[in-house]
Amino acid sequence: MLLSDWVFGYGSLIWNPEIEFDRAILARAHGYHRAFCIRSTRYRGTPSRPGVVLGLDRGGSCVGVAMRLRHPKRRESISRLYDREMLNNVYTPTLVAVTLRSGAQIRALSFVADRTSPAYERLSDTQIIERLRDCSGKRGANRDYAINTFHALHERGVHDARLSRLVHRLLSGDLAD
Repeated sequence: MLLSDWVFGYGSLIWNPEIEFDRAILARAHGYHRAFCIRSTRYRGTPSRPGVVLGLDRGGSCVGVAMRLRHPKRRESISRLYDREMLNNVYTPTLVAVTLRSGAQIRALSFVADRTSPAYERLSDTQIIERLRDCSGKRGANRDYAINTFHALHERGVHDARLSRLVHRLLSGDLAD
């Protein structure tokens, strides 16, 4: 288990962190971008109707939230994150280079898409929207996952063009590529 004082959230960790932290700051992870690239057969889908969730995928950069863990609860929080994120080993826990709004550079624990995992997928926008629209799992509807992530970023002044386009298409019912 990787230990860090910081965690970088790029998806549901932003709006449903389930960890104890004392600071949450907008930050940019370098070398990765946010992508719907992980098949979800438990949390946002089922084995017969898999959903799709976000991963940090190689290339570009990603604006998300860096959370500084409460030190006395750091190990417990990280253990909770591992239980949540590493259930099917679809991510690689990684200390990613992150720049805080102040310009300070840190290393933060994040969960990077494992391209060797059978759950890693490259889908068209239409395939992503179909899964977001149609799938649901133990943590609820796949569409809510996407919409909640979009709103959590929007509320912080972050515009993710692809996420915005996907959510607007999802809400309008537009499935054409």
